[in-house]
Amino acid sequence: MDRTLDHPMRSTLVNELHARPSPRVKAPCHAVYMAFKEPGDAAARDRERDISHIRELVDRHGAPKPSIGDSHYSAALGRHRLIWESHTEFVSYTAIAEGVAEQPFDPSCADIFASDWQAEAPGKRVTAAMIRVEPLPDDLSSVNDNLRKWFSKDSLAACWVLENSALVASDFRIDPNGWMRFAVFVRDSVGAGRTGRIIQRLCEIETYRAMSMLGLGRARKLSERLNALEPELSGMVDEMENGPAETTLHQLLSVASRLESLATQSAFRFGATRAYEAIVNDRIRALREERFQDHQLFSEFMIRRYDPAMRTVKSTEERLAQMLERTGRASELLRTRVEVDRSTQNQHVLQSMDRRAELQLRLQHTVEGLSVVAISYYAVGLIGYLLAPVAKSSGIDKALLMAAATPIVALLAWLGLRRLKAAIHQS
Repeated sequence: MDRTLDHPMRSTLVNELHARPSPRVKAPCHAVYMAFKEPGDAAARDRERDISHIRELVDRHGAPKPSIGDSHYSAALGRHRLIWESHTEFVSYTAIAEGVAEQPFDPSCADIFASDWQAEAPGKRVTAAMIRVEPLPDDLSSVNDNLRKWFSKDSLAACWVLENSALVASDFRIDPNGWMRFAVFVRDSVGAGRTGRIIQRLCEIETYRAMSMLGLGRARKLSERLNALEPELSGMVDEMENGPAETTLHQLLSVASRLESLATQSAFRFGATRAYEAIVNDRIRALREERFQDHQLFSEFMIRRYDPAMRTVKSTEERLAQMLERTGRASELLRTRVEVDRSTQNQHVLQSMDRRAELQLRLQHTVEGLSVVAISYYAVGLIGYLLAPVAKSSGIDKALLMAAATPIVALLAWLGLRRLKAAIHQS
């Protein structure tokens, strides 16, 4: 096959399907999982800092270092198998080792992630979980005894998964040492691949649950802003009919700009929350839960404790969208009103201009008449001086000659002004 015909991204896209394989591990074993996220714009973070941080960890154990640009890494660090993954907003570390500590969920199991190394992480820790995997005993009463000792009764969720091949349990609480605890009891027939997938699913459920809950904090802060803006918006809408349109429009545009700013600031977080919530629900469905005695399922726990938070995020997002829509409709109505008011004002101005033009025309006609009279008066006076000798020699009264010349002079003056006026209009 001619590989030159392949799309340049073909191999990269195929390799991405196999970039994050599930770990393969047999019970008994334990896993320590952590995820770090930068508090700010984590999606645009400097990923070279993440690489430097994982390099420092593996360098302490003499393992090969990941390359710049890697998004996943796996290596043996002593007795642990380390899996590192870089995601859109966070990086995750999973360390899996055979065997379990004598003391369940012993903090010393996490010694691979030293405190000083964690303190130098580019981001803050959003998830820290310990998973204890043991063989499922024949006597399930001992399992119940352990669950009562390890977890809080009020929030304990325990269920069979993957066709009763394993029993998983957690109370989704942070213990005094800062760890979320998960217990897994697997049957002897369960293979290493399935055990690894169970561990991976539990890590993903906890991580994406924590990441999606970040949207709840944003929703609460946004609700406070909306609570302050909504009365202001409602007051403007109520005053639209009677208040000054242009002033109200400027105020409304100010509210709209603030709402748009809030929407822009919240768009990414709310979109990420929806995506993370979908992953959480998908991973829980992938466990194919079945009830264990009278304990609640993971899905039931999420419905009672997790879904209300997600509904709060959705309702806040919808409320913001509705307020933006209301503001847009009110702005359009006010713009229409302002345009109508301006059209009315322009019509009044045009009518006033018409009246002034009519008065100016009348004044112009009056001035033209007076001009004809004035021109005729002075012209007849001049003609009187010119005809005085003729009148004296011919014995005709000068006044009669001037009276006879007056209509002719007036007519000529009027025609001259009409011709001058026509010439000015033509130019």
